[in-house]
Amino acid sequence: MILGLGAGPFDLGPARILGLLAGRLAGEAPPDAAATVLFSIRLPRVLGAALVGAALAAAGAAYQVTFRNPLVSPDILGVSSGAGLGAVLGIFLGLPVAAILGMSFGAGLATVGLVVAVASGLGRGQDILALALCGIAVGALAGAGISLIKVLADPEDQLPAITFWLLGSLAGLQGGDLRLAAPAILLGLVPLVALRWRIGLLALGEDEARALGVDTARLRLVVVLSATLMSASAVAVAGVVGWIGLMVPHVARLLTGPGFARLLPVAALLGAAFLVLVDTVARSVAATEVPLGLLTAVIGAPVFLGLLARSDRGWS
Repeated sequence: MILGLGAGPFDLGPARILGLLAGRLAGEAPPDAAATVLFSIRLPRVLGAALVGAALAAAGAAYQVTFRNPLVSPDILGVSSGAGLGAVLGIFLGLPVAAILGMSFGAGLATVGLVVAVASGLGRGQDILALALCGIAVGALAGAGISLIKVLADPEDQLPAITFWLLGSLAGLQGGDLRLAAPAILLGLVPLVALRWRIGLLALGEDEARALGVDTARLRLVVVLSATLMSASAVAVAGVVGWIGLMVPHVARLLTGPGFARLLPVAALLGAAFLVLVDTVARSVAATEVPLGLLTAVIGAPVFLGLLARSDRGWS
């Protein structure tokens, strides 16, 4: 985070950053350019990157344990596609930023609600595979809706904004956006932390977890809702940023083992550090900012393939 706060056209050294932060905590606010750059531009962006990265990585770890599948990521239930559709619709309608964030968040949650409702209507509401397949189908419908809006959007104004948002970016993040997203992300994280030992038992299998006294159906519902809340909130403020929820839990599992109680905090910390680093590179590597989704894919895909190549054991 110190590296992210200091990197950029206006260079800030670690000593200067720590001095400004200490001064702000002490009630001193020097009206100079360094303080303006740090507190108005970089600090919200770095905090947002850490928050989004931690949310996506923690949600990915929770999904993988719950579904007992190493290829599951936060968009397995259509969260990313649904939240993207809500944001794209808000941009298309010319709504203010706060309304776009609200629509993105609400559409992400509504997508998961629709997935659960469809699976329940088919009589397979407790079937993990059925939920995943319904999520893929509903996510595909949301993706089709996004494509339709892009066709109808104004190519001079709306279409570039939609395309850039879908690629992921923290360029326009403000302190108010963090105040909207942080409570929702923390609200989703609290149940995962409180139930971390029981969630870890889901990796043993349905019968084994029940034999140890776990209400697997109710616990899975809590995990899915909590992880979805975190994912939708992250997508609402940062756009669609892929690979973090899939790759980072695998890296964390190499460090901690399969125990979810240890995996969750390490995955969150690694996700936060990774996205802060990627965002710093995105705004520093070229004159024009590189979209986050592009960089996470360029970095994440080779790393994930390397993890698969060196893995000679089961994921759990």
